[in-house]
Amino acid sequence: MGLTIINTLLFALNIYTWIVIGAVIFSWLYAFNVVNSSNRFVSMLGEFFYKATEPLLRPIRRFLPDLGGIDISPIVLFIGIYFVGQIIRNVLAPAII
Repeated sequence: MGLTIINTLLFALNIYTWIVIGAVIFSWLYAFNVVNSSNRFVSMLGEFFYKATEPLLRPIRRFLPDLGGIDISPIVLFIGIYFVGQIIRNVLAPAII
């Protein structure tokens, strides 16, 4: 039972990593006008990415210094996701098994 919960948590972290990657790629496409911003599907996709990633990226952005037009907050978030995954694998998993 405990291993199932650990695998589910690791799977959720993996899915969220891909959502952040999608949000980064979408923001690049939107910034360079590759996607049509007036398209309903594109706006819904952008809203999803914003609502899914902004609650974790906003506090990171407040903490980081201003680097001009470069946003490294997703990189810091990836490091945090990796750190949480390692804690789950190396601390929680041996304690449950």
